[in-house]
Amino acid sequence: MRSTRQNRIVIFSICLIFVYYNFHIYTNGTNVSVIMSENAIIGEQIWQDKNCTSCHQIYGLGGYLGPDLTNVYSKHKEGVVGFFTAGVGAMPVYSFSIQETEALLSFFKHIDQTGYYPNKNALFHNDGWVEIEYK
Repeated sequence: MRSTRQNRIVIFSICLIFVYYNFHIYTNGTNVSVIMSENAIIGEQIWQDKNCTSCHQIYGLGGYLGPDLTNVYSKHKEGVVGFFTAGVGAMPVYSFSIQETEALLSFFKHIDQTGYYPNKNALFHNDGWVEIEYK
């Protein structure tokens, strides 16, 4: 049987490896810089305030009642506005102002420019990093 000292050395080594791994993963920069417009930031805030993530996803993250909206702008262009105001199925009807509608449209346009979902051409690395195809 191992002694208590050996167990502590093993646990300390595992913790040290974990810290090094996380430092390496989270301090390596990416070569993608995305800057949102002020209007898109307002749209994102509306998205968060209305808790849209409880039903919808962006890049597959969020609720499952509604569809993923990552590339909804490129699929429906200006027709997306109808979804905001009409309410479809379980989606409630919202009374967005023109400014709020434009902000949400700007937010979806921004998201659509960042990539594809689902991304069929993703490259998975052994260190846990995933390279995706950007637009």
